[in-house]
Amino acid sequence: MSWPRHIWSRRRALTAATGLAAGTLLPPVGILGAAPARGADLTTAAFTNPVIWQDFADIDVIRVGDTFYASASTMHYSPGAPVLRSYDLVDWEIAGHSVPVLDFGAKYDLNGGRGYVRGIWASSLAYRPSNRTFYWLGQIDFARTYVYTATAAEGPWNRLTTISTPYYDAGLLVDTDDTLYVAYGNGTINVAQLSADGRTQVRTQRVFTTPSSVGTLEGSRFYKINGQYYIFLTRPANGQYILKSSSGPFGPYTMRQVLLDLRGPVPGGGVPHQGGLVQTRGGAWYYLAFVDAYPGGRMPALAPVSWTADGWPVVQLVNGAWGATYPRPDVPPPPRQVTPMTGVDTFDGTALKPRWEWNHNPDNSKWSVNNGLTLRTATVTNDLYAARNTLTHRIQGPTSTATAELDVSAMRDGDRAGLALLRDSSAWIGLKRDGGVTRLVMVNGLTMDGNWNTTGTGVEVASARVSGSRVRLRATADIRPGAARSATFSHSADGVAFARLGPAFSLGNDWRFFMGYRFALFNHATQALGGAIRVLRFELSTP
Repeated sequence: MSWPRHIWSRRRALTAATGLAAGTLLPPVGILGAAPARGADLTTAAFTNPVIWQDFADIDVIRVGDTFYASASTMHYSPGAPVLRSYDLVDWEIAGHSVPVLDFGAKYDLNGGRGYVRGIWASSLAYRPSNRTFYWLGQIDFARTYVYTATAAEGPWNRLTTISTPYYDAGLLVDTDDTLYVAYGNGTINVAQLSADGRTQVRTQRVFTTPSSVGTLEGSRFYKINGQYYIFLTRPANGQYILKSSSGPFGPYTMRQVLLDLRGPVPGGGVPHQGGLVQTRGGAWYYLAFVDAYPGGRMPALAPVSWTADGWPVVQLVNGAWGATYPRPDVPPPPRQVTPMTGVDTFDGTALKPRWEWNHNPDNSKWSVNNGLTLRTATVTNDLYAARNTLTHRIQGPTSTATAELDVSAMRDGDRAGLALLRDSSAWIGLKRDGGVTRLVMVNGLTMDGNWNTTGTGVEVASARVSGSRVRLRATADIRPGAARSATFSHSADGVAFARLGPAFSLGNDWRFFMGYRFALFNHATQALGGAIRVLRFELSTP
């Protein structure tokens, strides 16, 4: 299928675990919209959806012991495929990334091409008890599949193999006999068996063809539960279905609808879908899905699941909808508190924290961390979309503010540096140095077309004088979905009094870029390399 066809099938509806304990007993039968799943104790405190109000889509979720892990899509951002960690399915942190670098071609380096809206699409995360190893599996550019492994979620992650079959929207299953299977496909669902070492494909077979009355099914998640094989599938972007086989991983499979056009928990957002099922050690089941909620992206939402007597999952509803709140899962006390996804980063140590991802692969010779982040110019261009070493951070919803303190004393003539709101329609506040003079500016009108080629490199709409070599830049973004939202930029010399600069920036909420808006730190040259900035402090805060 061609690239445009893939994009259309994946999200056409917007315009109109692996790692489960196989063979465990099913929880008691639930009634739609009635009793919560076993383990969701009504006496415990409630949680609120979305459980993460940041952009983590195409979720695969597993449990290893008492710890939950999830993986998500990152497209052109590097490192890719973040591994999230939680002890209760509600509070999450970023532990690391399964794909350390997008070494899939020069376009992912912004070197003679660009990889926007390619790269890490829906992929799979699994854990293999026999060798105590995590596996990540995903296809790239509809050409081939890559498998990475690690013995700890934090890494290091290393490439195990490349497989010539592109497993589109794959789900990896570690069976009870330790055999590795992959469910994948768009419309036509296939199952592949891998070799014992996971390096090669042994066989692949079509197991299901989606009825025309349903439309497109994709986003496979593959499970073995109570001796039955299940392939959990999404109908983009408003439904979830499941296939069940009693005859083995290659079927035959029967299908049942799990949800369709279900009201979601985020006002103005879409239908929860394309996630995974996971079971607590105590036996309770949950569905971790995502909600389309542009301009911020796709936000994870959690709901308890019960099972029918004949072995089909049922999402527990609240007043006929995915609940805005549910009782917190009944799980053991966490061994520690997870690391917040908001707060202050002073770039201590010598490595970036996992909350950061680059726009495409960076030039590693042009940046460093050492009690501060140094960004040396890596590209000569007047196009931010073509500039290497732009460092991004997800926006916290529903509204949040990013504040960056910069030392700009080492900028050179022609350099452009600052804090952006980055997507296919972008704006920024920052510094322009020309003719030995540094000015503070607000720029908007950075745009891309539907093929992700630059159509606008920006227009300066406001400016101010700069005094001293340090400046604080601030961007505040409202990413609530459902209506046009705006962002504002401001600046400060002392970090106390901030002055607004420029008009409000209207955030685009079209879904086709897939990834939501991000805050971005950048420094690029328009004349010659050699300049640098130093980021002394970055803070992501909420009201």
